[in-house]
Amino acid sequence: MSVQNTAGPLQGRVAVVTGASSGIGEATAEKLAGLGAHVVLLARRAERLEELAARIAKDGGRALALTADVTDRAAVRAAARQVAAELGGADLLCNNAGVMLPAPMEELAAGQWQQQIDLNVTALTHVTGAFLPQLVAAAAERGVADLVNTSSIAAQNIFPAFAVYSATKAYVTHFSRHLRTELGPKNVRVAAIEPGIVGTELQSHVTDEGAREWLAGSKEAMEWLTPQDVADTVGFLAALPPRANLQQVTLMPTGQPT
Repeated sequence: MSVQNTAGPLQGRVAVVTGASSGIGEATAEKLAGLGAHVVLLARRAERLEELAARIAKDGGRALALTADVTDRAAVRAAARQVAAELGGADLLCNNAGVMLPAPMEELAAGQWQQQIDLNVTALTHVTGAFLPQLVAAAAERGVADLVNTSSIAAQNIFPAFAVYSATKAYVTHFSRHLRTELGPKNVRVAAIEPGIVGTELQSHVTDEGAREWLAGSKEAMEWLTPQDVADTVGFLAALPPRANLQQVTLMPTGQPT
């Protein structure tokens, strides 16, 4: 993706993107930079972040790479302090970090259950808490700030072997809707994006054979969404007038029925 160094609709804004080292997070960071935001790249893989930051800079954008594991509360708080100190605080937070590890409950894959809860639920909650004071302050000053959480269509629909993953994403959607009622009066917009199947690294982490076969079959049957599709959606909602808040967006592959 080529970043345009022009006065885009997000010029002057500071956007923090978690899970920025790949997939939806990476594409979202590039999209927001292309719209004029100064992006903060937050993820564990330092080399990938530095490559992305260099690519954004080469194309005329601005990026700060911060290596941190978002399941580490202290690291998240330190990152928030650094963003405040170096960039004056964030006014756009995109929670993209997540993991999908489907398996039948009968397998009792407790380690995978906990991994999904730790990243998809607990880390997202603590990242939000760490940056929330910055979002509220920015909204008070400039009239708008944004919190965008990546959920999934699994938050609404039923898929065998996806019980724990789907439950974590239902949390993301419901958490987002509740926060909107708290933060909307303070000019902080809150949105949950619920994509259908997106081609990312998530599929490569799946170990359950039945789930792998189901995913492979769906890829043959239809064209999956790309990370860029989701990134474009984030860019669209962040560029809306401050009075408009897309609170919940379902983005489906055209060929995916449920």
